[in-house]
Amino acid sequence: MINAGSSSLKYELVDVDAGRSPASGQVERIGDHDGQVTHEIDGHTTTRCVPVADHREAMTLVIDLFAELGPSLVDAGIVAVGHRVVMGGTEIDGPVVVDDELLATIERLSPLAPLHNPANLEAIGVARNRFPDLPHVAVFDTAFFHGLPPAAITYAIDRDIAKKYGIRRYGFHGTSHEYVSATGAHFLGQAMDPSLRQVVLHLGNGASASAVVGGQPLDTSMGMTPLEGLVMGTRTGDIDPAVILHLSRNAGMSTDEIDELFNHRSGMVGLTGEKDMREVHRLIAEGDAQACLALDVYVHRLRKYVGAYAAVMGGIDVLTFTAGVGENDAVVRSEVAAGLAFLGITVDPDLNTAPSRETRAISPEGFPVAVLVVPTDEEL
Repeated sequence: MINAGSSSLKYELVDVDAGRSPASGQVERIGDHDGQVTHEIDGHTTTRCVPVADHREAMTLVIDLFAELGPSLVDAGIVAVGHRVVMGGTEIDGPVVVDDELLATIERLSPLAPLHNPANLEAIGVARNRFPDLPHVAVFDTAFFHGLPPAAITYAIDRDIAKKYGIRRYGFHGTSHEYVSATGAHFLGQAMDPSLRQVVLHLGNGASASAVVGGQPLDTSMGMTPLEGLVMGTRTGDIDPAVILHLSRNAGMSTDEIDELFNHRSGMVGLTGEKDMREVHRLIAEGDAQACLALDVYVHRLRKYVGAYAAVMGGIDVLTFTAGVGENDAVVRSEVAAGLAFLGITVDPDLNTAPSRETRAISPEGFPVAVLVVPTDEEL
């Protein structure tokens, strides 16, 4: 499975039947002089610092690492190569076998995901050349949210302009939200319940929320791009669009400068100088008032979305945390739940802080809303 990001490339050899990964890794800081590749085989990790010019070079490096360090891709019994692609637009609602027509579609949609779709194309191109006899399948970040209700996808702007330029809510992190919502329902023994109402909080450096009923999404926080919604590591999340006009008129900032500000110098890093929540907690422990405020802003936005999605669904049965912060940060989980007791949401302090990498409930038994931690596995 290949996951090409804007400046990274993650990969994983997946044994689908066994539900395990014999090898995985990632290439980081693609395009910088101080690139790094990490290759892991059954718990043994090899790390190398090497400049990587682009995603074509990164993909070639990954294949060569398997040949050098193992396991052998020739002997691994690979039956398909999966590629995570960010933007599938309005046309694509599920996995698609890669052919020239699909590649043209991904390229045509690149203006809607300029940092990701071109990188996805580069990785797919190298992989197809190196494995020409295998089927290649594209799995789209937007596909899970393809069927969102019209009221959830439509922005209140001139409809002709919206149609001409593809302005609507697409949603992202779809592979994670689909996997986690299904896993949570299965864990509770309610996989077939069409009325099960879940809010899933995918909290990593990028963060998003979804409202899912009976396995079908009703809403999600990311919009036309991954910028909208929750406070993230480096992204603003929701912000008055007039801020863009204000910065342009009064600060003389260009479109590219504002884009850089909103996507890379905002969120937690903009408020604290740190995008890693562990570092934010360290600053709070040292008495940093700005870090305390940043955490309050982060949690406030999360509570707003949980409450809003409970309203959209007509109630809530399950609140699920996932991804790096969601799976590992007991403080964030506790703070979010502390403001939502009126919805029947609470966490057990001991369950919440107990270390575990397994799917688990952290709410007291018998409470009306199950609060879960579900480790995401987008590759699987």
